[in-house]
Amino acid sequence: MMTPPARRTVLGTGAAFLLAGCSKYGDSNSSSAPTATTSPISSPKSSAGRELAEKSDIPVGGGKIFKDQKVVVTQPKKDEFKAFSAICTHQGCTVSKVADGTIDCPCHGSKYRITDASVVAGPAPRPLPAKKITVKGKSIFLA
Repeated sequence: MMTPPARRTVLGTGAAFLLAGCSKYGDSNSSSAPTATTSPISSPKSSAGRELAEKSDIPVGGGKIFKDQKVVVTQPKKDEFKAFSAICTHQGCTVSKVADGTIDCPCHGSKYRITDASVVAGPAPRPLPAKKITVKGKSIFLA
């Protein structure tokens, strides 16, 4: 005849089970969380070197939004190109327009300078992060 487990053993096992279910995907405590360096699918050159546009596609004093790449490229002065994230730092909307020296978000009215992506009008709490581009010949590449 089998003896039933002590009440403490059952409760302890149940608590461990419940705690295991509370971890979040990607927690640093989780040893099974995938990382970019161990994933066989990831490639360090997956977006590097992708041509975004020709220099002539970016107006001087303006810019162009590349929604698929989530990047905006501006040309504050002739032959000076800058790139920034196209995701608003307020609530994550994609910016929709580059006009009158600003990059504009349609969701809550945030505006960023085309020169350095600093906030001109809120509620955005910080500038758009810079993105790396390379200009070669007549083309602009996402680095």
